[in-house]
Amino acid sequence: MLNMILIVGIGGFLGSVFRMLSINFINKIFPHSIGFGTLFVNILGSFAIGLCFSYAQNKGLSLNIKNFINTGFLGAFTTFSTFSYENLMLLQNGNYFYLFLNIVFNVILCLLAVWFGFVIFK
Repeated sequence: MLNMILIVGIGGFLGSVFRMLSINFINKIFPHSIGFGTLFVNILGSFAIGLCFSYAQNKGLSLNIKNFINTGFLGAFTTFSTFSYENLMLLQNGNYFYLFLNIVFNVILCLLAVWFGFVIFK
């Protein structure tokens, strides 16, 4: 059990660091009202989890690798809590158009990314 905790913890550490670097990089390129950095990591994380689960179903992955990638790295990398906070800020500031765009883009594009990642190994 301690091994699994360490595996997930290391994955979470790496995922959260990569999330911070990715969000900062993307937000410098696209400094707009919508959190494009958050959108980027949510789409990339959704795609990656689709790839990983599809690969695991079709080729097989060890439990350690699945937990490292899915629970640890991708659990820390994707940012639904940040997405929720950014939407609350848009709502409180009366930016209803950007609130709508941010919700629609994140939900639809992340669903498409999971699907695309999943079909790659089918």
